[in-house]
Amino acid sequence: MKEIKKTERTQLLVEQLLDVWERSVRETHTFLPADDIAKIQPYVPQAIEAVAHLVIETEADGQPIAFLGVEDHHLKMLFLAPEARGKGLGKRLVAFAIEHYGISTVTVNEENPQARGFYEHMGFAVVGRSDIDEQGNPYPVLLMERRDDGNASER
Repeated sequence: MKEIKKTERTQLLVEQLLDVWERSVRETHTFLPADDIAKIQPYVPQAIEAVAHLVIETEADGQPIAFLGVEDHHLKMLFLAPEARGKGLGKRLVAFAIEHYGISTVTVNEENPQARGFYEHMGFAVVGRSDIDEQGNPYPVLLMERRDDGNASER
């Protein structure tokens, strides 16, 4: 895993991460229609470039296969290429972010139960809900907070 400083976020890297994002979203966000994915996509490079802490994982050839972004102890993004899922990489990335950036919260789409289950397994619990996502779209989101004791039960 490697943190990519803002000055190191080249156009090529952002394009590679955008590809990971799109493939990940198409695989895991089955509730999103294709046209909504297309509407969101132009904003992803801006988010990648702007996030305070960007961490990537690459294959042996240097091709990115996963990334996460952290801002103010909040996990803003975590995306894995479909071929990287189920191998423990997501857990390692989140554990890295907990250790190095003290992440304590994450927002997940309510309609993505796999993500909710993953974060519960990682020690997060639901502490809030909104009927709309952070961009004002009608996709309910859950705010999850990391429990200090590691127990993930809803409050």
